[in-house]
Amino acid sequence: MILVTGGTGLVGAHLLYKLVSDNEAVRAIYRTERKLQNVKNVFSCYGETDSALFDKIEWVKADILDIPSLNEALNEIEYVYHCAAFVSFEPDKYQFLRQINIEGTANVVNVCIAKGVKKMCYVSSIATVGNPVKEDEVITEETHWNPEDDNSVYAITKYGAEMEVWRGTQEGLDAVIVNPGVILGAGIWRYGSGNLFKKIHDGINYYTSGNIGLVSVTDVVNIMIKLLKSDIKNERYILVAENWSYKSFLQTMARALHVKLPKKLAKPWILKIGWRLDWLKRQITGKRRKLTKQLTKSLTTKTNYSNKKITKALNYKFEPVELVISEIADQYLKQVQ
Repeated sequence: MILVTGGTGLVGAHLLYKLVSDNEAVRAIYRTERKLQNVKNVFSCYGETDSALFDKIEWVKADILDIPSLNEALNEIEYVYHCAAFVSFEPDKYQFLRQINIEGTANVVNVCIAKGVKKMCYVSSIATVGNPVKEDEVITEETHWNPEDDNSVYAITKYGAEMEVWRGTQEGLDAVIVNPGVILGAGIWRYGSGNLFKKIHDGINYYTSGNIGLVSVTDVVNIMIKLLKSDIKNERYILVAENWSYKSFLQTMARALHVKLPKKLAKPWILKIGWRLDWLKRQITGKRRKLTKQLTKSLTTKTNYSNKKITKALNYKFEPVELVISEIADQYLKQVQ
């Protein structure tokens, strides 16, 4: 049997659809009943209007920070897809990020070892891959991670989670890690890339000067399954289909959604002022941060990621990003309007 953590998130929900469609025996962890609606929304994107496939999933209420419930969830499990994570770039969320991403992953790894799980696939992020020495240098799995860099709190904790996975491989657990770029997928519109479609549809005027690595959730899911079924172990893979400028990305989404294109460049110096004002607003009002120093840097940096390692390992061909954006936009207009 297969266990999926983070089954109510974007990757987890799309992964569950693929697994149950292939008649795999699947158990999934959830924390609150209301999050199960995310999975049903994702399933509906595939034309699944009844509950037949959803009902094939064995749902277990558990928390990766609660070892007894995690022990229960991993009974009779052979393979694990660890998709659970907390995503935030707000510095004051650091301790909670550490709990979920590092301690939670350590718990999953430890129970996998104790239960004799055959193999685990961990969903990390390109945030942990490292920064190039030169701006035009292509980033690969071998690009050095420098802990002294001004890394985001999210990147720091996801890197720490990877260290827990590698520690597990030294203790007998076979594992693979995937490092996706920004994952494009339909069905969940309140956060992640789905929320970006909502913001574009509502209307934005500005784009930034940096680049972004993009990949469809379908590609991420297909690669995860192929890696887990393969003989490959103790390797990590960047999952980026294409590198786009933010201008092209946002304007392509706007065209697909039939709304006004963002045509103004948010200059770096404006963003630098912006994140400082956002910090001040947080101090005065207590409202959540929307812009941080590290996020500003990523929005204005021209990074390019290589997918050569995964395409060679699996002879894999990624979906064209423009087509993916068009399909998600269609789903958004169907589900939200």
